[in-house]
Amino acid sequence: MQPIVLAYIGVGLMIGLAGIGSAFGVTITGNASIGAMKKNPDAFGNYMVLSALPGTQGLYGFLGYFLIAKHLIPGMEWTAAAAIFGAGLALGAVGLLSAIRQGQVCANGIAGIGSGYDVFGKTLILAVFPELYAIIALAATFWIGRTLGLG
Repeated sequence: MQPIVLAYIGVGLMIGLAGIGSAFGVTITGNASIGAMKKNPDAFGNYMVLSALPGTQGLYGFLGYFLIAKHLIPGMEWTAAAAIFGAGLALGAVGLLSAIRQGQVCANGIAGIGSGYDVFGKTLILAVFPELYAIIALAATFWIGRTLGLG
């Protein structure tokens, strides 16, 4: 196997896992929104914002590709390929799990809003915490890409 194959496997994991997590997360929140609209249809704007939040992790996975794409060259070293694979696996796994868990936080907020409670702002604040770890994984991917550029 050539080193670039390992690197592309990492890229595939990065984009695929983060995207799968976002798909699960927005499905969780979308289902909660449909249920909440039966009780409180006037809060659709709040439901929509909270439903969209878990979709950002998929975007981070996609952005991660652009941060390391210039290093995906034929004849690359094994160390660079391993670094890209590691970054891809890390960002993909963190994106997968944080999107699902963020979807669950947002779904609970949506249910609360649907029941008439004023919890939109507080739900947004609490939903930031799972997001933070996806942002940290994206930042690590950025720094790995920067480190590869120094060699």
